[in-house]
Amino acid sequence: MIRESLRRIKAIAWKEFVQIKRDPRSLGLALAIPVFLLLIFGYGLSLDIDHVATVVWNQDASSVLTRNFLLNFKNSKYFKITGYTDNYRDIQRMIDSGEVMLALVIPKDFSHDLESGKPAPLQLIVDGSDANTATIAMGYVRSVISSYNVNLLIDTFAAHGVKPPQTVDARSRVWFNMGLVSTWFIVPGVIAMIIMIIAALLTSICIAREWERGTMEQLISTPVKSPELVFGKFIPYFAIGFFDLTVGVLMSKFLFGVPFRGNYFLFITLSALFLTGALSQGIYISVVARSQLMASQLASLTTLIPTLLLSGFIYPIFNMPKLVQGITYFIPARYYIVVLREIFLKGGTINTLWDEALFLFLFAFLMLGLAVRRFRKKVA
Repeated sequence: MIRESLRRIKAIAWKEFVQIKRDPRSLGLALAIPVFLLLIFGYGLSLDIDHVATVVWNQDASSVLTRNFLLNFKNSKYFKITGYTDNYRDIQRMIDSGEVMLALVIPKDFSHDLESGKPAPLQLIVDGSDANTATIAMGYVRSVISSYNVNLLIDTFAAHGVKPPQTVDARSRVWFNMGLVSTWFIVPGVIAMIIMIIAALLTSICIAREWERGTMEQLISTPVKSPELVFGKFIPYFAIGFFDLTVGVLMSKFLFGVPFRGNYFLFITLSALFLTGALSQGIYISVVARSQLMASQLASLTTLIPTLLLSGFIYPIFNMPKLVQGITYFIPARYYIVVLREIFLKGGTINTLWDEALFLFLFAFLMLGLAVRRFRKKVA
């Protein structure tokens, strides 16, 4: 009995492989999407903000002290002084046109105030249309000015032969991503998105396509049982998904230099759980929708969009409103992205990933069970 069941599953799986082979566009899409997304997100998306275009209006240009102050911005990788001006009209034009994001206006008494021991005002004009980038850029400015002020105080004390007071000397040590490379943060998340896209674009239409083409009636008339049909449909896309996963890992490691510090067996096991759940969810959607158009739309709405916006892929979950944070607990990609970043960057083990592993198992079990239970061998 088990042998006959396996034989029928094998036949359905082979039929699906042939169907995929006869649709080279879908197959090419399934194989090309991982490479395309990794290249786009790996090279095109960066959370690092540097070389902020800056214009300077130095009204105290004759002062050596002022020029030394500006050297702190010139020598910083976070700023790129693209030009100088002598009026606000040019500053407004350059900010409005997007040529620069920051403008530094140094008043004519800047160096005199510093030498006199008075507070030296400095005007910073920021393009606030991109609030996040503007906030980070202003933080960079404050950091440069704070560093300059500390060095100025030390030099002043030294010039008068006075030992400078002791200050807090904070020495940062970054673990797991010493260079703070945002690509190491982004690329593992792209792998999770790739798997969800496979579910959204391929498995969500595999059964709906049978209904639209009229071939489902032929399958219903065969001895194939509902679970056998679902498993037979599942196997080919599981193989494609694992191929895409392998491509993603190889590109991450050898093209983008993302380290893989964890255990490969643990990675494969947890990835298989997530892939099983994602593909089962796509099959469930295909069973419910019975229309390729409706199935693809539902799959995009329930898999791709939540993975992109609510999984912590780009936007940190702790910054989201409390209500939205509660919703993210039902997004499976949230847990898989944690798994990927833990295994890639931190060398995470099952002890640190136990909660995520449990949820991925429950997700795979639930979605596969729903897909099998929902499908019925009847025309209507």
